[in-house]
Amino acid sequence: MTAIELSNIVFSYPGSATRQLDGFSVVVPSGKCTALLGPSGCAKTTVLRLIAGLEKPVSGTITMGGKVLADRGHFIEPEHRAIGMIFQDYALFPHMTVEKNVAYGLTGMPRSRVKERVGQVLELVGMADYLTRYPYQLSGGQQQRIAVARALAPDPEVLLLDEPFSNLDTNLRASVRQEIKSLLVSAGVTSVLVTHDEEDAAVLAENTVRMTAP
Repeated sequence: MTAIELSNIVFSYPGSATRQLDGFSVVVPSGKCTALLGPSGCAKTTVLRLIAGLEKPVSGTITMGGKVLADRGHFIEPEHRAIGMIFQDYALFPHMTVEKNVAYGLTGMPRSRVKERVGQVLELVGMADYLTRYPYQLSGGQQQRIAVARALAPDPEVLLLDEPFSNLDTNLRASVRQEIKSLLVSAGVTSVLVTHDEEDAAVLAENTVRMTAP
């Protein structure tokens, strides 16, 4: 079954006469990683934001698992989309411990279940012993793993990764990339990776969509 489908998407930012996307379509298969590969300015991050619900298309349809997320008369807000997102800068809260960062999105759960789920995802990313650490006490690679754990904690149907390795040096980038690949396979989650790096796409993605700047 198709996890995500964008069909004939037209998008421009408010006040802009330029269309960032004009009739864009893509299919993201279930349970696999699909890379959106291209240079800066090709609207690949815009596609990610449209999937997440952070932007609304001018026209076209976005579906996930056959359910309409956005079309001309219908729009599901980001918090109701069961989608996790990992940003370039990890977006960890500096004043919160690892445990609290990972638990942040687990609202409405009993406290005991939150603790259990945090433990599960930290075990998955190999960071179970870092509960009381703060982001500044972690390396770049460790922060990346915590960002993954936080995104996976609510058990999303889809995980979006926006240039997740851009802040890492070359050596660390290679090792963390392999770790994230293993985590995505272990979690069995459908994912969309935005990157300008051919190697990122080659290592992580089963499918690659090449995008070009207008």
